Amino acid sequence: MKILHRQIFKELLKLFGLVVACLLGLILIGRMLQLRSLFLSQNIGFFNILQLFFFLTPFFLLLITPIATMLSVFLTFLRMSTDNELTALKANGVSLYRMLPAPATFCALCMLFTFFVSFYGLAWGMDMFKTRLYQFARTHSKFALQPGVFNKEFPGITFYAHQVDNDKGLLKFAFVRDESIKGTSVVVVAPEAHIVSKPETSEVRITFDRGKIFRQSGDELNVLSFGSYTVRLDLGKLLGSFNLSEDKAKDMTFARLSAIRHDPSLSPEQSDRFLRKVDTEYFKRLTLPLGCVILGMFAIPIAYVFRGLKQQYGLLLSMGLFLVYYSMFSIGVSMGENGTIAPQYGLWAPNLLYVFVAVFGIKYANEERTLPIIDWIVHLKSRLEAEA
Repeated sequence: MKILHRQIFKELLKLFGLVVACLLGLILIGRMLQLRSLFLSQNIGFFNILQLFFFLTPFFLLLITPIATMLSVFLTFLRMSTDNELTALKANGVSLYRMLPAPATFCALCMLFTFFVSFYGLAWGMDMFKTRLYQFARTHSKFALQPGVFNKEFPGITFYAHQVDNDKGLLKFAFVRDESIKGTSVVVVAPEAHIVSKPETSEVRITFDRGKIFRQSGDELNVLSFGSYTVRLDLGKLLGSFNLSEDKAKDMTFARLSAIRHDPSLSPEQSDRFLRKVDTEYFKRLTLPLGCVILGMFAIPIAYVFRGLKQQYGLLLSMGLFLVYYSMFSIGVSMGENGTIAPQYGLWAPNLLYVFVAVFGIKYANEERTLPIIDWIVHLKSRLEAEA
């Protein structure tokens, strides 16, 4: 039995590593395109973006470890069933219960790893991601414009130039419109301007020559002529949607989430919606790691039920079953944040459902019986074929 358990465990580890690598690779491609578009006009290299992705890995691992665990167990037992290894073991008196220590240990290790990511790794990764992203914007960025195109990289500020020489930083027939101050609009117009990036001081300077400033506040309009006028901009604002100052529940440590739940006065926002997000994130960090054990055990009877199925179809089947789980989980998150139901009910519901199916499924699989719902589907299919 030790040899059997060792072989099953090794196969589970190999498949787990392969699945995690493939899923992270797919996510890497999508995220690299997203981050590259963020720095499309900036001097940010490939390895810098790769480094940013590394800090986002804990966030992705929290989501993909449960499905990787489920796929590993499912494909391992599906292969053993297809190759008649399970039948041979059964003939030699080895029941399914005696094979459970290997997958149970594997699922438990995956759960502990995911708990570590949930409690510590996620917050560390997001903090490092924000810090490094801001450092790249400060030390590597340069500001570039396209001729004849309205540029809105800086929030609330619009740039335009008819002719642009980005190598020399020269602009012809340029203007900038500043709407960052509520109720006030400032427009600077000049026949010439030049841009200088100052990474060491985290700013971009745009100097306009011999132009005019139009300032409108309500019904009042002021016009001022100038010989030279400089606009200073913070390079950190190039981060756009990545608001580094915003304190989000998903970026907090588990200890801080727990502290806010017990003492709402510690929350950076006192709104009910933010407190609901904290509550939802708290239960999310608990239920996702437990999903490794639940989905892993759930996959065993499913592999028994669909024995003989080719692995490519088995992969699609297991992905579909996980999609059902994750859809229920996502609905629970949305309803918890909106206050429709308490988050503990919405987030525990898919786990409890899959636990119920896993327990009864393993019992039926050990007895070489199919679940009643499977018998009902087969019977319905036979009737339909007979009528046709």
